[in-house]
Amino acid sequence: MDNALNQRIGAFYDASTELWEEVWGEHLHHGYYGKNGDYVVNRRQAQIDLIEELLAWSQIQQAQSILDVGCGVGGSTLYLAQKFNSPATGITLSSLQQQRGEQRAKAANLEQKITFQLADALELPFANDSFDLVWSLESGEHMADKNRFLQECYRVLQPGGNLILATWCHRSTNSVAGLLTLSEKRLLEQIYQVYCLPYVISLPEYQAIALNIGFEQIQVDDWSTAVAPFWYKVVESMFEPRSLIGLVQGNFQTLQSALAVGLMIRGYQRGLIRFGLLSAQKPNLV
Repeated sequence: MDNALNQRIGAFYDASTELWEEVWGEHLHHGYYGKNGDYVVNRRQAQIDLIEELLAWSQIQQAQSILDVGCGVGGSTLYLAQKFNSPATGITLSSLQQQRGEQRAKAANLEQKITFQLADALELPFANDSFDLVWSLESGEHMADKNRFLQECYRVLQPGGNLILATWCHRSTNSVAGLLTLSEKRLLEQIYQVYCLPYVISLPEYQAIALNIGFEQIQVDDWSTAVAPFWYKVVESMFEPRSLIGLVQGNFQTLQSALAVGLMIRGYQRGLIRFGLLSAQKPNLV
C-alpha cells in the first residue's frame, strides 16, 4: 500500500541478502539461545531452533497449506513445507529473494510444491480461507499498517487456521516505565532509518489488534532474552574474511546496516527492543 516504503524494503534486501546468505545461510532471522539466552549453540542451528521452539510454543503439530509472509530466501518456507509435508507459498518484496527461494525449492526438488511470489502483505493476492497456517517470522516490523496486516492474515486463513507471528516490538508503555522517552524514540528512529521500518508497536498492542479483528485462542510471549545474543553473533561474523570482503565490495546501504548492529544491541540492553510472539486462531464456522 505504501509503494515508496515497499520499494525501499525491496531494495534493502536486494542489496544485503547475497552477503547475508553467504555468511549465515538460508535463514534471515534471530536465533534461539535458550530461555535465559545462555545456550552455546552454532549460529545456524540456533536459527533452526527458533523455528522449532516457535512451533512447540504455539502447539502447531500439522499444517496442510502454509503461507510464509516475509519469506526471505525461503529458509522457513522450505523447512515448514518439509516438516509438515505440505505445500507452501512464500511472499517477499525482494526480487532477489524470490529468485533465491525458487532456486532453493528447485534444488530440493520441491518446485511443484513450494512457490514464491513478489507480493505486499497488506494486499495479499490470495482468496479468502486459502491457508491453514500463516507464518510471519520477523516481517511485521516492516508493515506500514499493523492492523491491516493482521486483517489480511485473518482473511486468508481458513476457519480453524492458525497465525504464528514473531516480530520486533518496543517495550510496553502500559507498565511503570510509562511512555517512551525522547531518548528511546531517537534510538528507534535510527533503527527505523537503517532497517527500512515504518514503526514498531508493543506486544500488548498486537494482542489488542488481534482480539479486535476476531482472532481466538490468542497467546503472547516475550522472548527478548532468548534471542538477544543473536546480535553479538552478527558482530562476530562481521570479522570473518568473507564478511569483510563482502562489506568492502558491497554498497553503502549494506555497510550502513552492518555498522548499525550496535543500535540493536543498545536497544536490547536498554529493554527498549523486544522480541514479541503472538499465536492465534481464526474461529471455526458454527
